[in-house]
Amino acid sequence: MFKVDIIEQCKQNNRKAQLQLYNQYCNGMYIVANRFVKDAQDAEDVVQEAFIKAFTKLHQFKADVTFGAWLKRIVVNKSIDFLKSKKQRLVELDEVHLKVIDTDDDDKWLVDDAITLNDVKQAINKLPDKYQYVVMLYLIEGYDHQEISEILSISEVASRTQLSRGKVKLQELLTLKNHGARY
Repeated sequence: MFKVDIIEQCKQNNRKAQLQLYNQYCNGMYIVANRFVKDAQDAEDVVQEAFIKAFTKLHQFKADVTFGAWLKRIVVNKSIDFLKSKKQRLVELDEVHLKVIDTDDDDKWLVDDAITLNDVKQAINKLPDKYQYVVMLYLIEGYDHQEISEILSISEVASRTQLSRGKVKLQELLTLKNHGARY
């Protein structure tokens, strides 16, 4: 059965097709949600809510992107909504190597070799929410500024500005950590 066929069957409330689509994407979407929320059960709840929304809004899926990309955007939005509602902080990065990451502007995200992944996670958790969201969406989830602006309902300029300021703040926090100060 092709994905297009499964999606069409899901649009007609075919429970077997919905279960098949759910089983195909639930683990990957759980990993995405878990990057944003601290608790495994909360991540499961976010994924469940995202699938419910996806199945109720499936008629809006136009196949101009893959179903997985469309669903991932829903999961990210649900994760952010969850965090906002609980006033929680963004979390885990999952084995992401942040020694050097290129940005659009050809500058580098440089981190001293003495800085550990745990240090980077802690520093990101110290960022103000508006910077945290953009940094996580850009660096970890791989969204571009246009997508971030749509997800967070901000302008692309605001996305770029918040990423730039978040990067500066992150580097400050990591520099303080490297010089023995506690953040």
